[in-house]
Amino acid sequence: MHGSAVAAYGARPAPVRRLTTMVTERSEHVLASGCWSLQRRVLPQHTDHAGVMWHGAYLGWLEEARVEALAQAGLAYSDLSARGLELPVVSLAIDYRQALRHGDLVRLESQVLPRRGVRLPWRTRFVTAGGVLAAEARVDLVLVDLGSGPTQRRLARQLPADLAEAVATLVQGPQ
Repeated sequence: MHGSAVAAYGARPAPVRRLTTMVTERSEHVLASGCWSLQRRVLPQHTDHAGVMWHGAYLGWLEEARVEALAQAGLAYSDLSARGLELPVVSLAIDYRQALRHGDLVRLESQVLPRRGVRLPWRTRFVTAGGVLAAEARVDLVLVDLGSGPTQRRLARQLPADLAEAVATLVQGPQ
């Protein structure tokens, strides 16, 4: 963590040298295995009063990364929504490892894992321009059919063909 972020949150920093080495190895592994990438800059609206990225801002970036990856895999999320299909988050965990600050350039590296029952698991790493792992997120989605109206939500156990094809592409990673 940056010195001021440590003081602001009262946490003790991990040894930077050890953390950076560990993170670089993990980041190279992620890149080697194929991931969907989205680059963003921490803007003033993403930060708290101390200039540190607010924890809730990570959620918007996670959603943006998922929507963009789905589009790159050939299916626009807006097309799913127009058909009454949604992919709500049913589980979410974020491990914050290094504070992101106003102005930082960040790459989100997302991997989609094979479905587990009705769950579609995503793993995303927030990596700084220097290659340091700032945060890791685990998100599980499910497919919900709103075809009978917003009050008649139904968990869809089988994916429509176009979504199944897009998910297979997402799991495979970008080519």
